[in-house]
Amino acid sequence: MSMTALIDDAPVARLPRAHGVPVVAVHILHDLDQAAPLWLRLQAGEIESPGQSLGFTRAWVAAQRIAAEDQVYVVAEMEGQPVALLPLWRRKARGVTLLSWFPGPHVGCNAPLVDIARLARLGSVERAALWSAMLESLSGADLIYLKSVPQLTVNGADLFAELGRSVAAETLYRAQFSSWEEADKTQRSKSRRKHDRQQGERLDALGAASFEEVRNGPEARAILDIMFRQRAARFATMGVPDPFTCDGVRAFYDASVAEGSGVEIRLHVLRLDGEIVAVRYNVAHGTRLFCLISSMSDDATIQTGSPGKQCLLRVMQSVFDAGYRTFDMGAGFTDEKRHWCNVQIPVRHHYVPLTTLGSIAGEGHRTWQVLRQRIKANARLKGWAKAVRARVQGKTADGQTSVT
Repeated sequence: MSMTALIDDAPVARLPRAHGVPVVAVHILHDLDQAAPLWLRLQAGEIESPGQSLGFTRAWVAAQRIAAEDQVYVVAEMEGQPVALLPLWRRKARGVTLLSWFPGPHVGCNAPLVDIARLARLGSVERAALWSAMLESLSGADLIYLKSVPQLTVNGADLFAELGRSVAAETLYRAQFSSWEEADKTQRSKSRRKHDRQQGERLDALGAASFEEVRNGPEARAILDIMFRQRAARFATMGVPDPFTCDGVRAFYDASVAEGSGVEIRLHVLRLDGEIVAVRYNVAHGTRLFCLISSMSDDATIQTGSPGKQCLLRVMQSVFDAGYRTFDMGAGFTDEKRHWCNVQIPVRHHYVPLTTLGSIAGEGHRTWQVLRQRIKANARLKGWAKAVRARVQGKTADGQTSVT
C-alpha cells in the first residue's frame, strides 16, 4: 500500500533523482494511528528491539502522555513503495531540544523500521539519499539523537552506516540457539556445569525452589510490584538513581503487562517456598525474546543460593525448546552475558544536528562517548574513574560504582 493512500494531506519532501538515485517521498505524521499500517507491515518480520514494536510504543506514548505535536513519525517511500519509518519523540534535555527514540535507555538498542531486503539491495549512495531526505525534512529541534543503533549488515551492506554521523557505543549481547541442548553444549564447560549445580544445591538447601513463566494479566501486575521493590533496593545499595521512578515509567510497565496491551510479556519467576526471589521481565516478538529488566531478592541469606543466576539458568533451559531462537540480553558487558551469549553486535549512537546548538551538543556528546570507551578499555583509567566517581558519591573506591 502506498503511504500516499494512507495520508492524503501530509507534507512531502522530495529529493530529485540524480545519478540513478530514486526519488524519495517523505511524510511527517504526528498521529500514531496514521503511521500504524506501515508500522505493522515493517514489523511483521524480525525486529531488533521492543522499541520497534507498535504495541510497545503505543503503551509508552499513552503512559508518558506525549502530546501529538511531540510525536514525530517520519515515513519514506522510494518509487512508490514504503521503505522506512523513523519514530521520534521531541523533548528537552539540558537545554537542547532532541528528537530521539521513545523508550530511550529502557531498551537495549533501537533502530528505524525498514524494509530490510529492499535497503540491502540499495547502494550506499541510495541509502544516503534516503536518510538525507528523511532527516532534512525535520525541524523544531536542535539535534536528532539516535541512541544505540545496532549494526545491521545484510549481504555485506551496513544498512545504517549512512545515517548521520555515528560513534561506536556498547556491544549488544544475544544467545542464539536452536535448542537447550545446543546452548548447553556450546556455552557450558564441565566446570561451569559443576558450578551451576553447586549453586543450585545451595538454593535447594534454603527451601523448595520453583520456576514459572507468567504472561499478561493480573498476576503479572502483582509480580511487577515485587520486581521493582527488588530493583529499588539494588539501586539504593549501588547509590545510583532509580530510573523506574521517573514520571510515567512505572505506569508504562504496568500497562504493558495488562491483557490486550499489544505487548507480549513473558515474566520468568523463581520462587523459594512460594516467595518470589528473582524475576526477569521479557518482551516476546516472533522467535525473539528481549530481556529488559532482571531483579533478585536483597536478602543476604537467599543470595547465597545465587537466585539471579539460577533463574537465568532455568530461563536458558526452557526458552529455546519453547520455540525462541534469539534471547536478547541487552547492551553492556556482564558475567551472565559472558556465560550465555554467543552473538555480539556492535551498536552506535547516530547524530544529525539541525541547529548550531545541536551541532555543539552532538559533538560534545560524541566526544564524551569516545572518551568513555577509552576509559572502559583501559584498566588504569577505569580504576581512576571509579575512584573519582566514588569520592563524588561519598563512597570509597571499593564501592559498587562503575563508569556509565
